[in-house]
Amino acid sequence: MKKIVLSVAVALFTMYSHAQKSEVFTSKGYAVNGYDVVGYFTQGKPVEGKKTFLYQWHNAYWLFSTKQNLDSFSHSPEKYAPQFGGYCAYGVSEGHKATTEPDAWTIVDGKLYLNYNKDVQQLWKKDIPGRIIKAEENWPKVKDTE
Repeated sequence: MKKIVLSVAVALFTMYSHAQKSEVFTSKGYAVNGYDVVGYFTQGKPVEGKKTFLYQWHNAYWLFSTKQNLDSFSHSPEKYAPQFGGYCAYGVSEGHKATTEPDAWTIVDGKLYLNYNKDVQQLWKKDIPGRIIKAEENWPKVKDTE
């Protein structure tokens, strides 16, 4: 139990220290760590994007693993883009931005939610509907902050 509490404390500290002002979480110049957001829906797992299939949307560069996925996103980005700009949904529900890991994800009611890591994802999963409500309330205030 102490190990989990310590992991969460370290995670929360790290979240604050890596916050971004951008409305979309980017890492190494790409949205969502360069992962193909359509792949979460079509392949049911995180799939790395390729620089060959690049698309600019909401002041961020998005990578895709296939031309078909790029086309799907370009025709309907709101359908595939992660909620809260790809920032940690749990963090937004707590009132701040936090980075995310590609393997900590959930699709709920056809929407993609990302989390800081697997430990934080476990906290998120304890009350997903409640966390979504809190995050949606907080996002208008949080999205333009650092």
